[in-house]
Amino acid sequence: MSETARRFELQLLKAEFFKALGHPTRIRILEILRHGQRSVQELQQALRLDQSIVSQHLAILRVKNVVDTRKQGTTVRYTVRDAAVGELLDVARRIFGRHLEDSRSMLAELRREQRGVRRR
Repeated sequence: MSETARRFELQLLKAEFFKALGHPTRIRILEILRHGQRSVQELQQALRLDQSIVSQHLAILRVKNVVDTRKQGTTVRYTVRDAAVGELLDVARRIFGRHLEDSRSMLAELRREQRGVRRR
């Protein structure tokens, strides 16, 4: 396999990983799971969603190797496969926080401009 083909394959894997994270419910699931394992029922209660919806999102995360399962008696418990996923969520939170700060600064500047226009 050529270097270009390997790079493309890696980029494809990354894109698929981010697609798995590309839904608000899956982000919420990961935010919960980063603090410890949970069953579908526990996630359903925490998210206040139907069991089938939670199961569908967990299936996507499982297929993309973002979460692992462990059978405990008759209950399947889900965990985040790699703790770095929590770190990724933290980085995203910091990035979005900076974006919001920038937006607030721009909004404040627009309001100052608007007050200046009204006074003229």
